[in-house]
Amino acid sequence: MKKILGLAMVALLGACGGSKPPEMSNQVLHANGPDWVNRGTGAFGGDKGKVFYGVGIASGIRNAAMRRSTSDSRARAEISKILDTYVSVLNKDYMASTTAGDMDKSSEEQHVQQALKTYSQMELSGVQIIDHWVDTDGTEYALAALEMDSFKNNIDKMKELNAKVRDAVRANADKAFDELSAEEAKRQR
Repeated sequence: MKKILGLAMVALLGACGGSKPPEMSNQVLHANGPDWVNRGTGAFGGDKGKVFYGVGIASGIRNAAMRRSTSDSRARAEISKILDTYVSVLNKDYMASTTAGDMDKSSEEQHVQQALKTYSQMELSGVQIIDHWVDTDGTEYALAALEMDSFKNNIDKMKELNAKVRDAVRANADKAFDELSAEEAKRQR
């Protein structure tokens, strides 16, 4: 940690001669760790398509099995946090597509919102722990992933949603993912 702070101070002092100060990250970069450790939690597109990723961190736990279990649980919790935001975007898009003022539509909107919130709070079916990394200080990182296709398949299985609502959610799923991904990218800059 002292080395990282020292390097940051040297970089900051070296940049003082320039006209624009460097942007500071609130994230500690791990040079020896995999890219996903430094990228962190978020909604990212790539080779595997659209995927929600959660990074869980556990430190100060001597028991290796408990440390791993804790990092896995925290990675899943990160996916849950992302889905809460994602569900809000989906709900906003769904509400915008319905006619305002219609009592049946208003009731349906509330039903959709509650069903989607329930989905994001339930045990996340389809979330897989796909990698682990242990830093030199014993801190363990776990990477959880939920693929967009898996999310859509799980929406199809929700009995709380009627077919019309499922179709609307499925139709807006990619757009909402792209909006969330763009927001994540802005925060990481």
